[in-house]
Amino acid sequence: MTASELLTARPGTAALDDHGVATALGGLVDGAGYWSGTGALAGIERTGRYLAGWGEPGEGPGRAGEGSWTRFIGRIGAVALRAAVEPTRDERRRRLLALLEIWADSPFADSPARIRTGLVRVAEGGPEAVRDERGAAVAVGWSAGGLRKFVDLRAGEADPPGLGTIEEVTGVPCGGWGDAGQLRRLVDLVRERGPVPWDLDAVAELRDGTGMGRAAASFALAGMVSGGYLPHLDDRERRIHRLKVAEVEDGVREPGRMSPPDRLGLLADVLPGDPAELWEPQGMRAVARRIAHAWRERYGRRTVVPERTFDTFIGVDQVRLSAGRFCAAFTDHASIRGLGSNLDTWIRNSDFRPFPTAGGWDLVDFRDTLHVVVPNLFRVYAELPAGDPVRAGAPGLVRALSERLDHPGLLLDAGHLHPAVGHEVADVHDRFGSRPYAGPEPLDVASADDGLTVVVDGVVDRAGVRSRPRLYFRPAFHGDDERSRTLREARSDSRYDPDLGLVEWLRGPVCARVVERLEDSSLPPGTYETNPVFSAPGVLGRAARGLGVDEDAAALYLQLLTLYAPVDRAIRTWNGWKPARHQKAAAVLVEHGLAVEDGRARAGRRLFLPGEWIHAGKPYQPMEAWKAELLGLERSYNGRLENPLPLPTRTLPELFARAWELVEEGRGPSA
Repeated sequence: MTASELLTARPGTAALDDHGVATALGGLVDGAGYWSGTGALAGIERTGRYLAGWGEPGEGPGRAGEGSWTRFIGRIGAVALRAAVEPTRDERRRRLLALLEIWADSPFADSPARIRTGLVRVAEGGPEAVRDERGAAVAVGWSAGGLRKFVDLRAGEADPPGLGTIEEVTGVPCGGWGDAGQLRRLVDLVRERGPVPWDLDAVAELRDGTGMGRAAASFALAGMVSGGYLPHLDDRERRIHRLKVAEVEDGVREPGRMSPPDRLGLLADVLPGDPAELWEPQGMRAVARRIAHAWRERYGRRTVVPERTFDTFIGVDQVRLSAGRFCAAFTDHASIRGLGSNLDTWIRNSDFRPFPTAGGWDLVDFRDTLHVVVPNLFRVYAELPAGDPVRAGAPGLVRALSERLDHPGLLLDAGHLHPAVGHEVADVHDRFGSRPYAGPEPLDVASADDGLTVVVDGVVDRAGVRSRPRLYFRPAFHGDDERSRTLREARSDSRYDPDLGLVEWLRGPVCARVVERLEDSSLPPGTYETNPVFSAPGVLGRAARGLGVDEDAAALYLQLLTLYAPVDRAIRTWNGWKPARHQKAAAVLVEHGLAVEDGRARAGRRLFLPGEWIHAGKPYQPMEAWKAELLGLERSYNGRLENPLPLPTRTLPELFARAWELVEEGRGPSA
């Protein structure tokens, strides 16, 4: 090794050695900003060679990014998978293949090598690298609080020489995929045969084996499983994956908060012992099965939901939940962090403001679920057919959420203290008492705790401005009592209240009636509550007689009156209609002056109620003014419908009945 030429000294490889290395490794390394400039591949190669005896003792090999590449030791198979498959764009593949060549020539690919990584506290001005007869050690990355990442190699029985005081040692997996022979063979095969052809059937097999969505399964099979980050995909890559932009964005978020080591561990040993098997007809399907097995061992298997159901909820919440995690909350809620067991929370200090925590991510995941499930529960009830696994799981999820809310140790957010009530805790002692909050750690600001509500003062920022006091509450003690009324009266505008309104609706009568409808077995399997033929036959009969039209036209009219987004495609799905039947019913309504045909932006339909039309920007839905009033939608400051949809006040049968009552009373839509 010491006599061979450095790979990164070759012009072709040296040209790849820039910040593009971090992009090619996106999601597997940290600190992309530290990878800019030149030297990344060379730093990795020189580090490996130094550990093996190359270079002068005490002379450091140079840095490669911030050092997170050391986690590839024992897990290089994840990088190899990404390098081999067709969806990886060529400019990234060239860098990945160069890294694999470097790795094959290093002790990192030597299974018997006794390598450690971790954190070491180095003395100021101390050496970057040391080596003697016991082995070698190299500091990698940059110093953070006096700590450096390190990698060392033991030559004998004694510990290798040290760079300082070792604070943390990270175990390195041994014996996995990726010895020197496997790496060289894979690199040669990719360059000889081209990348491994993409197999959509393998994607489907991985999806079915894990319950992941199709986009997340496609990314996992491409070595690009992510937890919120994915290198930008160009049009060619999306065509290979067969994914739309919205599906890509959703698939990126589906794995949740997987760390880079988690991603590496999942994919480290999924390649075949002989890389040539990847190019066999069933090669990628075998990889899919191994990924599925590794996924189930770590995360269990989600219920597989129909593609139509999954697609319904793509983009359901761009920040909190992917479609896959949303569906899993309904079908497998016991496996969702924060839902399977009670949460004991406490308020802790921070520079921003004191806030509740449960340690780890459990409370965050619980609140994410609460904030996405409650506003979208009505969609699950209305837009999915009877018998759908997500719809069928809704009552159980509501019960699980309610059980967690009944736990006395749970604290949630009730928003800011209203300025008219007070500007600091001292102003509200008459409302909430003067007993301070008592938690595991003393708060840095004043507080008051009446058993239900905890009020905490804001903190002063760098500009000397104090934030408004915050209200937290224990939902187990919230109800229709004096303390609860005091809390409701003291908070700011409830439209911007983080948790309290959701809790009240979940425990309220409308949610109870929605759950009752969900559990009602009278809706035939495969049919929809949005179709009044099945959910409100009495109202439908009255409407048909009152309007003097047939049942199809009456059903379509009730749907136009009440449904948030009665787009043509959805109407045909809900009603089981072919286009001709839909068009015939629409023509009847137009003939009777009950609807008008038109083309309107973002409507997704050509049939509308007469009267004013209110525009809306994405993601909000434009609609008729009459219907917006019925649904309780408020216009925003600019007169458009750009406020969130309010929580429902009626079930669909009740909504159909109320809409028809208004028409019977002469208060229906009119031009």
